[in-house]
Amino acid sequence: MTQEAIDLNTSLGYLLKEAASALRVAMEDVLRPLGMTVTHYSCLELLKQRPGLSNSDLARGAFVTRQSMNVLLQTLEREGIVERPDAAPVGKVLPTRLTAKGRAALEEASAAVRSVEKRMLSGMTDAEQKAALVALRSMVTSLRN
Repeated sequence: MTQEAIDLNTSLGYLLKEAASALRVAMEDVLRPLGMTVTHYSCLELLKQRPGLSNSDLARGAFVTRQSMNVLLQTLEREGIVERPDAAPVGKVLPTRLTAKGRAALEEASAAVRSVEKRMLSGMTDAEQKAALVALRSMVTSLRN
């Protein structure tokens, strides 16, 4: 039985991984001077868009383990970036929210990340960008089904 060889020059999966890696490096480069990592930024962005998320929800959204997210949240809480109640209002979940300091840090980081995304898309027309978005959503849906 012969396996079909994968040509890395034409493999969409490989190209997606390469693009994701390049995007992460570029994001880390603009976030590092702000004292953030991509995971740190992702956590803050998730909390802005969905206040009150749990540690587990944040970990899933930022693509890290619950343990890693818990360590990050403890640090962010000590720094006054996020706040969590001392006791869970319901069950065991400690809902997390951004503080004013966290919102200000996120605003600066979001501008930096937007600049990276604009640079990434600069070689594409609006129509190509929309088509890429549709194609990527379709790929994610296909793989999750």
